[in-house]
Amino acid sequence: MVGVASTGDPFPVFDLKNTNLPLLALQLKSADLAALAGELGRRLSETPNLFNHDPLVIDLALLREADEAVDFAALMALLRDSRMQPVAVAGGSPAQMEAALAAGLPEAPEPPAPKPRPVREVEVIKEVVREVPVEVPVEVQVAANTLVIDKPLRSGQQVYAKGGDLVVLAAVNFGAEVIADGHIHVYAPLRGKAIAGHRGNTQARIFSTCLEPELIAIAGVYRTTETALPAEVQGKPAQVRLVDDKLVMEPLKS
Repeated sequence: MVGVASTGDPFPVFDLKNTNLPLLALQLKSADLAALAGELGRRLSETPNLFNHDPLVIDLALLREADEAVDFAALMALLRDSRMQPVAVAGGSPAQMEAALAAGLPEAPEPPAPKPRPVREVEVIKEVVREVPVEVPVEVQVAANTLVIDKPLRSGQQVYAKGGDLVVLAAVNFGAEVIADGHIHVYAPLRGKAIAGHRGNTQARIFSTCLEPELIAIAGVYRTTETALPAEVQGKPAQVRLVDDKLVMEPLKS
């Protein structure tokens, strides 16, 4: 005989709780799925581990005004084949949102407004070393799942070391982008964008034997080429790290 739990059971079998989970967002610029398939194929051929069945929100904001029709069934299949899991849509026109819901994609809830994070002026390490004894050794841990790239990265290419460190043994050229949840090591000129600590790791660092990037960022604190690099590190071996929410640059001595 199958027992039925009493409505007065003090131990319910589930609870509902609010969550604030980080999700990837795919911003569609066109409803042309053939073009999207070609671009996804190109990126995945360059970076096979870019996605790992990540939950995904489809952002339709750029298609809203044109009210372009989207084949959501085909789009969902394409994204799943690319190791992404679409779970919701956002930003579409009423007709687009209705079509998405009919395909099984609900509207994503509005995210809470982020608090502005001040980006302070870059400081050269010589202004900080007075507080840190020179003889104190600095140990940099390398993640077990380090991703190593031994070919130059050209403009438009992106490499992401998810959950670990990234080591690049060739040039990162202008327009290329290297991203890691941990450290980034570039044993060659770093001229593109370098984003370390992508998921908030404030201990992550960026190392290069020739530092001349168009953008550097650690855990959301970033700097672009609008301000020239200090002479101590421009085009020289250097590391970048966070100190009290400031990007600090230090020449690397041989």
